Amino acid sequence: MDMTTASCRDFVSALASSAPAPGGGGAAALVGAIGAALGNMVGALTVGRKKYTDAEEALRALMAKCDALQAELLDQVAADEAGFLPLAKAYGIPKDDPTRDAQLEAASVAACQTPLRIMELCCEALDAVAVFAEKGSKLAISDAGCAAVTLKAALQAASLNVFINTKGLTDRARADALNQKCQTMLEHGALADQIFAEIKDGFLA
Repeated sequence: MDMTTASCRDFVSALASSAPAPGGGGAAALVGAIGAALGNMVGALTVGRKKYTDAEEALRALMAKCDALQAELLDQVAADEAGFLPLAKAYGIPKDDPTRDAQLEAASVAACQTPLRIMELCCEALDAVAVFAEKGSKLAISDAGCAAVTLKAALQAASLNVFINTKGLTDRARADALNQKCQTMLEHGALADQIFAEIKDGFLA
């Protein structure tokens, strides 16, 4: 079943169950898509208004980009399940099977790929949200802030789905490379903190 076509209640119920998927990665993908969509909401509430004519072309381009980002993030829900299930199967291989370690290693590396892509997409969406926050309608500025912190949550959640798999890798050079890639993208999450702080401080000034 494509969980992105399920109701919100069904998706949450599936998350709460003992089913192996959707799990943290799928949740991160969905949350990231929501963050990208919130950015688009700011754009949709801005374009066509005379006050923001100068920013309209840039915002329309960003909206098209965020359309693609939220669609790809939703695709990662199923992709994360497809990447995780072989790993779950590998953990079930008898410990006396001489191929177990190699299969676990390969499956662990494969299971990192979708969370990494989720992180990349969230970083791209966060960059777009920064522009929406700067150039979008001030009446929707809170939505830009919500988009930013939502994307940061998705970014952090996805990273944990990488770190749990790199921890057990025998190839520590590969593990370190994957971890560093995650760390670099996590640092990009500081942009969300900046957006949130500026918007919050603007409300409280």
